[in-house]
Amino acid sequence: MNVDNEPEWRYHFWIGTILLCNSLFVHIGPNGPWNDKSFTLGIIGLFGASLCYIGWYRFTFKRKGLIPWLDLWDNPSDSAKKEMIYSSIILVIAWFSGNHFQEQLPEPTGLILALVGLLMLLHSSYVLLSIGPLKE
Repeated sequence: MNVDNEPEWRYHFWIGTILLCNSLFVHIGPNGPWNDKSFTLGIIGLFGASLCYIGWYRFTFKRKGLIPWLDLWDNPSDSAKKEMIYSSIILVIAWFSGNHFQEQLPEPTGLILALVGLLMLLHSSYVLLSIGPLKE
């Protein structure tokens, strides 16, 4: 793909990183209509994580979109195994953030990390099954 046609990823990534750092370390945010600053910080962190994901997708695949189709991958088998390892790491971090770091982090952090880890695990399982036993 031509370098001139590549979508911009830097803005998404850096704004997402700033929002995540605010949610995790700085804790600047309004109480919101629900009168809960922790919930607002969770929403800000979730939005920041989404922007970081969009930046990663655009940087990695050099196109706009959100879903990493199998035909975009260079080596689906190795990538799916790496994704499975990363999902396990995220699930362990989710457990620690929900149990041991509950006081330092916004309350929904463990749930959101668990959701992301489980979605990554589901996706990597799908890829491994698609290129393995379920291959046509």
